[in-house]
Amino acid sequence: MSLRTALTRPARYGALAAGALPVLTFPGAGLAVLAWVALVPGLLLMRAAGGAREAAVRGWWFGAGFILTGMYWLIPSIGPALPLLAVVFGVLLAPVGWAAWRLLHGELTLRRSAAALVVVPAVWVSAEFARSWHALGGPWALLGASQWEHPAVLGLASVGGVWLVSWALVAVNTAVVVLVLARGLRLRVLAGATALVSLLAGPVAFAAQAAPATRGSASVALVQAGQTADEQARLEANVRITRSLAGRPVDVVVWGESSTTADLDRDGAVLERLTALSRTSGAPLMVGEDARKADGRISKDAVLVDGSGIVARYRKIRLVPFGEYIPLRPLLGWVAGVSAAAGENRAPGSSVHLLPVVDRDGRPLPVGTLICFESAFPDMSRAASRQGAELIVYQSATSTFQSTWAPAQHASLGAIRAAETGRPVVQAALTGESVAYDAQGRRLVRLTTGESGAVTVRLSLADPAARTWYVRLGDWVPLSALAVTAAAGAGLLLPRLRERGRPGAPSEPRADLPSARV
Repeated sequence: MSLRTALTRPARYGALAAGALPVLTFPGAGLAVLAWVALVPGLLLMRAAGGAREAAVRGWWFGAGFILTGMYWLIPSIGPALPLLAVVFGVLLAPVGWAAWRLLHGELTLRRSAAALVVVPAVWVSAEFARSWHALGGPWALLGASQWEHPAVLGLASVGGVWLVSWALVAVNTAVVVLVLARGLRLRVLAGATALVSLLAGPVAFAAQAAPATRGSASVALVQAGQTADEQARLEANVRITRSLAGRPVDVVVWGESSTTADLDRDGAVLERLTALSRTSGAPLMVGEDARKADGRISKDAVLVDGSGIVARYRKIRLVPFGEYIPLRPLLGWVAGVSAAAGENRAPGSSVHLLPVVDRDGRPLPVGTLICFESAFPDMSRAASRQGAELIVYQSATSTFQSTWAPAQHASLGAIRAAETGRPVVQAALTGESVAYDAQGRRLVRLTTGESGAVTVRLSLADPAARTWYVRLGDWVPLSALAVTAAAGAGLLLPRLRERGRPGAPSEPRADLPSARV
């Protein structure tokens, strides 16, 4: 296929534009209800292709449009690498285009339509799961995360994680496509029933489950320094705001990521200030440390400090691609010269573990503490929950993306993690948004990106032994999706390969021939 041919297909540009529609469902635009139909234009373009190959290409272009739009805020960090990222990750949705064409092209049949209602959501979730592998970047902008404001819909997340919410959304979108194209009553009934069941599944799961088991409560103070001139001013702002909490009944004070650039193991003066501050406020401090350590490498740590000194620390494991390390640096290191990408790779931690907070009454309060981008990963909060965390804490810093949709989207992920784990979740962000959610994902407090100061929230803590179905079973939904995708691929592809092998068998129209154009 020539480049000229590839660039003169209006349907492909349509697919590229259609890929932007789902992005409108996330915080920023905030049109969450659109998620139930946002994929319909793209699916219609894919199924209308002149052949499976062209449908896959349209799926690829749709995926590229989604990445370009959904991650536009990365431009300051990776600059010209964003289009490359869109091309690479966009290809993961090519199988969605192929499946949509195989099962929905031409006049629909009951059998193919029923298969599409299962296979298309499975292929989509498989693509999201593949993209979520931390070595490829991470699970930002999963479709299910668009429903963060709807605890009833998030009833599905407690059963199958954000993956099950994505599955339900794609099932409804596919059902709408069938409804648009169907001519017979049986097809309409099938599609309508699928859409109705998928829409009601979350609220039914939410209503059927008892409220998460609790054991006591705690007051958590989230400190948001706001925009500051430099690292020293940032530390001073955090100290000043924390001092204002003296006399209040607070059990733990949480600062944002990178709230100090001092290595607290070696900087005795700063550590002494923090220990004195903990004694004054009457609560342990959870400080974000972004510093070069004794081994010469920089790492980001959550450090628990009380009146006696450092109690424990957690080192960030999942680093931000390009922001905190450059994948394949010998090959892609040039990106740092044309953008604000990491000049050197940060040192990652090795395992999720709890920080042993003790509340003001001397009661142990095991906290699952994770850092910034790690709020996007369902498996990490699940691991902390299985270890007995009563509360999940995220420390964050998104000042680089202050005027974009990224801070609001990042803050919304706490609602998903709360619903998945049955644990209350808080996030303290350096410049916003700082938020707190109850164990079912309902937002309780918020400091926006235009604010600074502290907010205190009283949270019902999770019973350490409590387990949602997702915490118990893990990623059964994406693994099932992969199995369905593999089975469907074999079932759809193998018979055609055998048919092509027969002498005189007609071949599929090539995507670059006039007969394949739409």
